[in-house]
Amino acid sequence: MEHPRVRVSGLRYTVGGVEVLKGIDAVMPRDLITSVVGPSGAGKSTLLRAINRLVEPVAGEVYLDGCPTSGMDPLELRRRVGMVFQLPALFGVTVEDAVLYGVRLAGGNADAARLLEMAGLAGLGRDRDPRSLSVGEQQRVSIARALALEPEVLLMDEPTSALDEAARRRVEDLVKELRDRLGLTIVVVSHDIGQVERIADHVILVAAGRSEGQWSREGFFSGEGERARRFISGRL
Repeated sequence: MEHPRVRVSGLRYTVGGVEVLKGIDAVMPRDLITSVVGPSGAGKSTLLRAINRLVEPVAGEVYLDGCPTSGMDPLELRRRVGMVFQLPALFGVTVEDAVLYGVRLAGGNADAARLLEMAGLAGLGRDRDPRSLSVGEQQRVSIARALALEPEVLLMDEPTSALDEAARRRVEDLVKELRDRLGLTIVVVSHDIGQVERIADHVILVAAGRSEGQWSREGFFSGEGERARRFISGRL
């Protein structure tokens, strides 16, 4: 039987004496888009950071293709499990520098033009100052930077929350294209139920540091998931 791409088992994380994650169990199926949803402060972003060990859990385990990640070199893990944050932070004096920043640190090479094309930025000048780009363009450059390391999993922490509607839809289309073209397993934290309906294949509900349920997209948006949707929108 094939393992899910990512499995989280009994994951706990404590900071300042406060338990932020309280034994989360979840699976992120391979080659699909998983949306992690829940109210503010539920632990969604912390869960993503624990998956690629930007924070270290105090208990539990994350499995990548069935192998525990606690025994992996963190840098190798982060090559295989990329991360895109809510607000883009680009480094370098040109767009090309920004795209290739991570892969150069890792001692590798990549084709910046191809990566920009994959991110829907064909024709964007590679010599431009990244600070001159719109926030939506900067976010797609940050996605191209993550793709340069050829990850198997892409974690995205509310990647469109700072974008206007048009830029949000372009990033959503890009996420679906990356799933279809590259077979990437993508995990997106989102507070936007409309976005979840547009892009998700699989949905995980997190509340108060606990996993409260998992559904297919169809199940989540059927009567089966109505209570979860009402909970997220504050109607329970």
